[in-house]
Amino acid sequence: MLRTPGPDHPSGGLRLVPFRGLRYAPDRVGSLAAVTSPPYDVVVRPDGLRHLRTADPYNIVRLILPESADPTTRHRQAAETLRGWEAEGVLVRDLRPALYVYEQRRGDVLQRGLIGALRLTPPEEGVVLPHEDVMPEVVEDRAALMRETAANLEPLLLSYRGDGTATGATAVVERATAGPPLLSTTTEDGFSHRLWAVTDPDELAEADRDLSRRQALIADGHHRWATYLRLRAEHGEPGRDGAGGDFWDHGLVLLVDTARHPLRVQPIHRVLYGIPPSDALARLGGAFRVRTVDGPLPRALRALESVPGNAFLLAGDGTFRLLHAPDPALLARTVRDDRPERWRRLDATVLHSTLLGAVWRVPDRPSEIGYLHDADAAVEQAERRGGSAVLMRAVAEDTVRELARLGVTMPRKSTSFGPKPATGLVLRALEDGHRGAGTGG
Repeated sequence: MLRTPGPDHPSGGLRLVPFRGLRYAPDRVGSLAAVTSPPYDVVVRPDGLRHLRTADPYNIVRLILPESADPTTRHRQAAETLRGWEAEGVLVRDLRPALYVYEQRRGDVLQRGLIGALRLTPPEEGVVLPHEDVMPEVVEDRAALMRETAANLEPLLLSYRGDGTATGATAVVERATAGPPLLSTTTEDGFSHRLWAVTDPDELAEADRDLSRRQALIADGHHRWATYLRLRAEHGEPGRDGAGGDFWDHGLVLLVDTARHPLRVQPIHRVLYGIPPSDALARLGGAFRVRTVDGPLPRALRALESVPGNAFLLAGDGTFRLLHAPDPALLARTVRDDRPERWRRLDATVLHSTLLGAVWRVPDRPSEIGYLHDADAAVEQAERRGGSAVLMRAVAEDTVRELARLGVTMPRKSTSFGPKPATGLVLRALEDGHRGAGTGG
């Protein structure tokens, strides 16, 4: 089991340092809402990209998902765009280093946390706990983008367990929200977003004392965390960011105290591009029981939630079918036995080890499998492309945290924590004079 951070831990705990945020100048864009975007891996549909690119000529999606077929050209284009926006005064750097209090609110959902530059630590030190595997090609793409731009364009979402009281970092967050925000906007998904800067040395010290005895779970952003670690290893003598040490020794994160603001855990669905539902059913060969359930989709998903044991909802041809009660002998042959029982019972484990790996024989690569957060979008994409949507159920946060503390990673894209921070409200980038030293070519 990984060591628990604290005063006796060789690395301490979380060390979140202030930085000079790079933010949109409100008078240079149509609106702050029009230049924001969901995280890069949530913007998956072409129509979603087109919508964001046409919402405002300065939408952040032009940096996180630049438009070009050639990766090298794409990343260089993002870097040139970033430098151009800074030169034009569209993006302006704050004068003083700060931690940023970030609030998201919609209806009865309220989430507040601290955005800062987190000191990077190796996984074996147990300060930041990943819980999912990553795809190497995605890490390589994100690393190339960060090298070229010399910037962290969007924060990871990390959760930690505070004391359940308004003390320490949580008290700093609550006090900041009593004052006027730096910015306030409402995005088209109905979430309001507000941002405050914390620059007072006493407030920063209080937050640091509290966080330095905490550990965090990566709620969203495993590929970006792996990218941070790769770039840190690559840069021996990087340029300095003006606050908190070497730029590449830190990464942009949002830290949320889930004792105060519990995150919501939702599933991530799969689209199998090369297998229509008829083929998927034909290949089962008795491996799972199959039951047709009534639509529409929300009703079918409720049926999925009610099934005990491992179960999935297969869609893509206008009919919804429950795949459940897998053959125990097949599970014994296909699911590795050197992992905890909780891991062996995960739907995602059974899907990847048994269904995808042994029954359907679908390689887990982007050309074969799409990962979508929205069930409607997954079904629509499967129907449009002649494939199958495999709809999933959410995993309990306690299960995720327990496995992470054991150092056991779940299959990639097993969970979706939220609400996710909007991209574009605050960026972290090398100072202009250090860009040449910070990029890796």
